[in-house]
Amino acid sequence: MSASSSVTSRRLLGAVLAAGAVVGAVALPASAAGQDRGWHGPRVEISAVQYDSPGRDDRSNRSLNREWVELTNTARRAVYLDGWTLQDQHGRTYTFDGYRLAGRATVRIHTGEGRDTRTDLYQDRRDYVWDNRSGTATLRNDRGRFIDDESWGHDRHHHGGNHHHGDRGHHHGDRGHHHGDRGHHGDRH
Repeated sequence: MSASSSVTSRRLLGAVLAAGAVVGAVALPASAAGQDRGWHGPRVEISAVQYDSPGRDDRSNRSLNREWVELTNTARRAVYLDGWTLQDQHGRTYTFDGYRLAGRATVRIHTGEGRDTRTDLYQDRRDYVWDNRSGTATLRNDRGRFIDDESWGHDRHHHGGNHHHGDRGHHHGDRGHHHGDRGHHGDRH
């Protein structure tokens, strides 16, 4: 190889490497920005479950309403939950009807009867849903796609977003209505 062709080869290689570096520097931020726009992460999650209502399990409405599941919208924008479902491991299902959960808001879904508000919804059941020893609450969207779940006892596992358990302050969502599977009763342990 002659000295002039060696210099030419090195210059060509240097130009190719420089061009690759420029393309990489330009393409990387563009693709990363596109990824950020496309990734939404968990927007609605099961943030707490009170599966064992405090006190005696006497099937009173007060006791039933002390059994609940909280959902939190972790995004800034509201999420329309119409057609979404909350289900126990035995298939008992609560379906959201026309409810809009505001951004960064939490709603508590009680088992018993009551008047729906922005922060509290009622399944209008006359029997307990969540098993005291073990169980799983599963949230699905209006297309039946898995969104989140929370388990306790020997069924304990988790497939969804971050969870924070316990009673927290409520934020405000928008008022809506719901319906549930009122006639279906299960075992209470």
